[in-house]
Amino acid sequence: MGLDRGQRRFFLFLVVTGLIILFFNLSMLSGTDMRSNLKKIPIPGLKNKPDSDSSKSSPSHQDQEVVGDTADQHPIAALMKEADEAFRVYDESRSKTFQETVAKYRRKYGRHPPPKFREWYKFARDRNVYNIDDFEQVMDDLRPFWGVDPAIIRSQAAHLHAIEHDGISGIHIRSGKVWMLSNENWRAETMEEMIKPYVKHLPDMDIAMNRLDQPRVAVPWDDMQALLANETASRLMLPEAVAEFTTNMSGLWQNGASLFEDGKTEPLLKDPEWFRAPGQQYMLIAKEACPPESHARDPELQQSTAEATYKSAEGGFITNFNLSSDLCTIGPEVQDKHGFLYASSTVVASKLPLPVFGECKVNINNDILFPANKYYDLEDVRYTYDPKGDVSWDDKVDNMVWRGVSSGGTNTAETWKNMHRQRLALLTNGTVMQDTNVNIMAMDPDNAGAYKPYDQFQPGEFATKYTDVGFTEPYSCVPDCGFYDNVWTYKSAVELTDQFKRKFLIDVDGHSFSGRWHAFLQSKSLGIKSTIFREWHDSRLFAWRHFVPLDNRYDELYSILTYFIGLGDADSKGKDGKPYVQRHDFEGRKLGRQGREWAKKVLRKEDIEIYTFRLLIEYARIIDDNRDRIGYSGDGSELDKYDSQNPISGQHGWGYSAKNICIMRGSGGAGIVLTALLYLRRHELDLPGSSLSVATAKLKYNILNPEILSSAAYQYTQTGPDLRSRLLSPARNDLPKGYTFAGLPKMIVDHGDTEVFAYGIRRFLEAVKNYGVQLEVIKAQGKLDCYSFDAEDGIASGIYGKLASCMDADQDT
Repeated sequence: MGLDRGQRRFFLFLVVTGLIILFFNLSMLSGTDMRSNLKKIPIPGLKNKPDSDSSKSSPSHQDQEVVGDTADQHPIAALMKEADEAFRVYDESRSKTFQETVAKYRRKYGRHPPPKFREWYKFARDRNVYNIDDFEQVMDDLRPFWGVDPAIIRSQAAHLHAIEHDGISGIHIRSGKVWMLSNENWRAETMEEMIKPYVKHLPDMDIAMNRLDQPRVAVPWDDMQALLANETASRLMLPEAVAEFTTNMSGLWQNGASLFEDGKTEPLLKDPEWFRAPGQQYMLIAKEACPPESHARDPELQQSTAEATYKSAEGGFITNFNLSSDLCTIGPEVQDKHGFLYASSTVVASKLPLPVFGECKVNINNDILFPANKYYDLEDVRYTYDPKGDVSWDDKVDNMVWRGVSSGGTNTAETWKNMHRQRLALLTNGTVMQDTNVNIMAMDPDNAGAYKPYDQFQPGEFATKYTDVGFTEPYSCVPDCGFYDNVWTYKSAVELTDQFKRKFLIDVDGHSFSGRWHAFLQSKSLGIKSTIFREWHDSRLFAWRHFVPLDNRYDELYSILTYFIGLGDADSKGKDGKPYVQRHDFEGRKLGRQGREWAKKVLRKEDIEIYTFRLLIEYARIIDDNRDRIGYSGDGSELDKYDSQNPISGQHGWGYSAKNICIMRGSGGAGIVLTALLYLRRHELDLPGSSLSVATAKLKYNILNPEILSSAAYQYTQTGPDLRSRLLSPARNDLPKGYTFAGLPKMIVDHGDTEVFAYGIRRFLEAVKNYGVQLEVIKAQGKLDCYSFDAEDGIASGIYGKLASCMDADQDT
């Protein structure tokens, strides 16, 4: 059958339009950004269903979520995959109930939990703890003290503050209150605030807290092994254990008053034997605490052998962040590259196992870690994350920023080049690096997707364009800082909120740990971390999933930056003889997002309180004369009812704030929750904590179930083909009034189109699978209470208010 003139014109129009679209898409695929490698994720089961407009339109730049190139063989891609798997194992191992928590404790530690463990458990659950089992740092720090007499520990804890220049504060707890502080400073005052929420559950005790920046205790290897052997030998679980701490024990600080008839305070039972070594290279002290076969003590052990335990063979990327800060492994290579190790400004230490609480330590130290005060005191704008100053990833600048003073050790004309902050400033100075070769991983022009080492990269121009590192002022110099006059051009300070306008935030040590790290993780930028110090939170942060680890020598810094930012000509891909690195902006966004969402779950003020509560009941048992005979000996069943009151504890485990649990009826109700969550994340709006939606069995446990998605999409298009086909389109501007992303809450409320497919099934799948979105739907059990989002924007017509109103209107009870 022939075509009339109108039909021929229409056919010609379609052909021309198709060619234009083809040309446009080809041009879009020629850039260097990983966005150019957009892959459509096919939905199994949808093939024979009615087509929608989603395949005919391209998403806007803002909403384009890009899947990484599956052919990309860069070593970092494998490291991120390994980190995801390690995190999955960690996440799935969490105890869900008190019974499980108690049983796991006994399996791991060979003891009953300490007295007040039940109270601690409820305290933690009520504050939405994510992983009730992750307190390994507490147990590791306290293990050696099982080999020390409790009376000696109490005596030392009571007296260490007595000599002011020894750098110890005392915190004294009596009758369920903080009775007094001794030799106090701002650190002790903040720790007092940490303790107040649960102090009523603590027995009388004294806490010796380090006032100095640097760690204090370094027990030699052989002595430490003897202490740990005593701990192992002392493990037992008496069925008749008493679940109360012993009262009226001797040796506590009396502040001049005494329990003894002669009116004198009980004397210190064992001298702490402090020694002072300011300016001394710290590895001379540290290596005594290392095993004999370690790199630090065995001169025959090759550097390459040690590095193979924590760095990748290709590119030298960190594969084991814990070992990358282990001085027994890395010490010989970094002893002249870090200020604390090369020229520490203060060293007041002991080789005895003293009960000193500190904010950080290096791996060979035996200080008892507690969360740093700057993570708890949220009033100091220098260290506190303020979301008002943050911007979305796409609005950030391709730049790595760092500002600070020249701290880290004693600065002299002879030592400054051996200090870590100074080395970073030199390494990122475009003029200094103009004629210097560094190693990066560049794409192999003869093997598509593969990378190989390239050791001729001169990063001067790259550093000038993509880094902004510098000192704001000199600090800690001897005899003065005049020798820096011809070295640095000091830079203007950059407020923390302004740093969040850059994509990459590098964090390095000062005199000790960096107090900015939590703020960096909470931001919408990506944290890059280099440190030799250990902190309380280390076990709950996963390198290459929540942040980017950096060797303390900074060898791979430019390889990391070129990976995320990209380098060279995308057309030649290295065939012109110049290094080419594919841009991985998507991966940077994803890691930053995962770090931020994780920090909001496990690095909150409440998490610090939960950690210190657990620490102090474990410590209270250590100092108890009857420590072998006290503990919780029950099976945990008495809290079954308490656990069951949480609607998800039996099915999924705790770890979600009740106010953010949305329990809806049917797939439409779940659609409201899922669509809303994805909307908020798409626009980089922060959710108030973790979020989880509970729906009926229709959605089972997997929101990405292909059969369910396909069936729902088919029904959705069939019941309203004109409107709903348009809703399935990922093109924002194709949506009718009320159906834009900005109008999504109004759309839900006014029109009831609550399906999860409101702006494209494929976009949704890509976002959930590849954008770092963590949404979970589980099957509800029994009678459930419904909690919806708080109206945090303060007005009923705001986004949280609309969501709350909508959810309250359609709930299961």
